[in-house]
Amino acid sequence: MSEGPTPDGGDAPKRKRRRRRRRRSKGKQPSKGKKRAKKAGRSQNQGKGPVQREISAGGVVYRRDGEEIEVVLASRRTRRGELAWGLAKGGIEEGESHEEAAVREVKEETGYDAEIEASLGDTRYFYVWEDTRIRKTVHFFLMRCTGGDPDDRDDEMEDVRWFPLDRALKRAAYRGEREVLGRAADLLR
Repeated sequence: MSEGPTPDGGDAPKRKRRRRRRRRSKGKQPSKGKKRAKKAGRSQNQGKGPVQREISAGGVVYRRDGEEIEVVLASRRTRRGELAWGLAKGGIEEGESHEEAAVREVKEETGYDAEIEASLGDTRYFYVWEDTRIRKTVHFFLMRCTGGDPDDRDDEMEDVRWFPLDRALKRAAYRGEREVLGRAADLLR
């Protein structure tokens, strides 16, 4: 069954014309993945080797001031030198539970003491570090601030600030952490 003459003068059905076009252009245009890799200055195969797994824990630390809810965000510099605001989190040490690690990491990175009130689930993502692909899982907890001083934090974070919850939802640099903040907002409101 013919679909009538084609613009190139033939009678090939559309399906065959598309295949012909794909064959002709094959090898001429780099794929989107290759374009992105080239633009980022790395080969497409970089980081395709073995995958290492990391497990971390952290928290959404909050306080109430009347009706207003504030959460603490900490900032660090990205590899590009940009300031990125996010949640306190870090690796779990041997023999430590997820909850213990979250409380410790919050104290180390923000200077604040906090008590866990609820689990906020986890986030999962990949990143590449020194040509190694790393699959990271971070377990997050809703934590109420019980005291502390941001001047007592380690040097890992450049700054620590309290943000109104709605503003923190927009300010957090990473999508996964914004989702965790959204879960915290659902529990706190």
